[in-house]
Amino acid sequence: MSESQNTRPKMSRRALRDAVFKALFISEFNSKEEMMEQLKLYFETSGTDLREEFTVPPCEEDMDYIYSKYSAAAALKDEIDKLLNEAAEGWKTSRMSKVDLAILRLAVYEMNYDDDVPVGVAINEAVEIAKKYGGDDSGAFINGVLGKIAKEKRD
Repeated sequence: MSESQNTRPKMSRRALRDAVFKALFISEFNSKEEMMEQLKLYFETSGTDLREEFTVPPCEEDMDYIYSKYSAAAALKDEIDKLLNEAAEGWKTSRMSKVDLAILRLAVYEMNYDDDVPVGVAINEAVEIAKKYGGDDSGAFINGVLGKIAKEKRD
């Protein structure tokens, strides 16, 4: 490894979260067995086109973090979906857009299972991702669902 590769900056927290969201989104279209290869392809092509999500290409440590967080959230998918189905009145996960669902799963994972992420940060970051990738109403929808889950968590 060259000196410059060894000392280059790591991805920002926001870029890491963005990549975890994308991994969860990609998992909607691929089997569990295919995901490692899909993520490898994603990382290999990141930064080679006009996408702006990686100002710094992911290093091995970044990729390990992203895969670890994706895996943890994916392993709790059924439990997270149960919470989402209870909180999203009139909406079941089967009816939600794949983008909104991936954002919600990541945020609920961070809110309920990741002690390093404060609840407010998880909600704010989810809304920001929704504004970037979701539909016109995604931010408000996600904020409402996560707000309800946060309130129930406090009670």
